[in-house]
Amino acid sequence: MVRFGIAVANGSVNITVEFPYISVCGAEPPQSCIFGQVMNVGSFLVIWVCVIRYQQVIDYGYQSVLNIVSLVTGCLCAIGGSLVGNFQTVNQIHVHLVGAFLAFFIGNLYFWLQVGLTYKITPRRGGKWMGVIRIICCLICTACLILLPVLHFWKRRSGAAICEWIAAMVLLLLFGLFAVDFRHIDGQCFQVVREKARIQNSTTTLEL
Repeated sequence: MVRFGIAVANGSVNITVEFPYISVCGAEPPQSCIFGQVMNVGSFLVIWVCVIRYQQVIDYGYQSVLNIVSLVTGCLCAIGGSLVGNFQTVNQIHVHLVGAFLAFFIGNLYFWLQVGLTYKITPRRGGKWMGVIRIICCLICTACLILLPVLHFWKRRSGAAICEWIAAMVLLLLFGLFAVDFRHIDGQCFQVVREKARIQNSTTTLEL
């Protein structure tokens, strides 16, 4: 939203002519610099969230192909977001479109997979309503992503841009809903047990 305000303020976009796409708002400096930085940090956080969710599902005793595919699609979504932020439409449109596909369409697929996992794992944090909320959000996002290319093809670009903004906000909301699932996590620690054991053996050998 900050770069949207900057783009409007410096005249990079003119909302009186048509409502701009997200990428158009971040195509020109200085907002393109902010856009790239935000998307890079956001992509890293998305990968981290996906890894935590993957491990949480395993800890609930449900390890399956569905969980693995979910992790892969989540990471692809994050990579797509980074591509969108670093390859602007005015510089590398083809790479940008690939990134947009990964961020939006594969990101939407990720949350449809999360809907399935929500009903597979026990306990279900947030109760029965969490699954319903995720389904509603995914349906809204799917509808917007279907309308987006259709409206763009019909040259209804303002409508297509609005659909893109709605889809982006819904995806952010879906990531935010993981706060309900993660609020019961006490912490996470990493241990290099084998390396520690090797170091201890080396110390013993030296003492002998």
